[in-house]
Amino acid sequence: MAARILFPLAVVLAIVAVALIGGSISFLQPLFSVALLYVAFAIFFFGFMAKVINWAKSPVPFRIPTTAGQEFSLPWIKWSKIDNPSTTGGVLLRMFFEVCLFRSLFRNMRTDLRSGWLIHSPTKWLWLLALGFHYSFLIIALRHLRLFVQPIPGFVETLDAVDGMFQIGIPPIYLTDIIILLAVSGLLIRRLCLPKVRFISLAADYFPLFLILGIVISGLLMRFVFRVDITAVKALANGIVSLHPVVPKGIGAIFFVHIALVSTLIAYFPFSKLMHMGGVFMSPTRNLANTNRMAYHENPWRKPPKFHSYEEYEDMYRDYMKEAGLPLERE
Repeated sequence: MAARILFPLAVVLAIVAVALIGGSISFLQPLFSVALLYVAFAIFFFGFMAKVINWAKSPVPFRIPTTAGQEFSLPWIKWSKIDNPSTTGGVLLRMFFEVCLFRSLFRNMRTDLRSGWLIHSPTKWLWLLALGFHYSFLIIALRHLRLFVQPIPGFVETLDAVDGMFQIGIPPIYLTDIIILLAVSGLLIRRLCLPKVRFISLAADYFPLFLILGIVISGLLMRFVFRVDITAVKALANGIVSLHPVVPKGIGAIFFVHIALVSTLIAYFPFSKLMHMGGVFMSPTRNLANTNRMAYHENPWRKPPKFHSYEEYEDMYRDYMKEAGLPLERE
């Protein structure tokens, strides 16, 4: 079981070591900053599209929505319009709460056996960690648009100002940096410390956590410890977007470590469990209305039954019927 934890950690540390060495050698810097990023985005785009197209082509002959409430039936029975929708509007509302607020995770319960009794307890802390991680990651990604877009969009400036409202010195400490560090650490500690979760966790579960933790730590090190030339970084980012990349001198090796980890995450994304970002929209358990009792749904895989007349039946089983002593209409 230790290999499930140590192997992904070793892979992440190897990426850091290789990027640190490659970023210190000037003629290898374009490889670790430009080529790696282009390849990663190409893998991400085609891999993501292939996954979505494959899901879209998968047949769904039955409506199999996950329900968590009373379905629509008689007028005097209270109907759960969000948890068991029977209309398109209800499905859209349920998808909104699921995608934006993690509604199903909010209602997640933990079950333990204590002194022969099954004890159910809420796990709101897990919901908070997941919500904090996802929204912090989103805001950080949007803040990074300032490196790629000129002029900087107004909403990016607003996010930057709100995120760094508790400025203590220069550079400011962003709230999302603290939240994502705590959230990823909490999710990792959960997998390491809870016996049941650790038992079912695979290397594929630990690798993204170690990878994201490495990205966050390397980003913080660039910001507060090993300062990089932000003007040079922005020039490189603009060159990558315009397809005319030039690697300025003196950026710093830690920057190439950060880029290598980000590129690895981007390339790994379509082949990992992180694809739930796109899969939640394609899941028939989420995107279908529960109309199973309201409308007839024909099974497209159902073959028309073949009926036999009694004469054909007797011809098929004549020998067996004669052996059993059953009467025959025709000898």
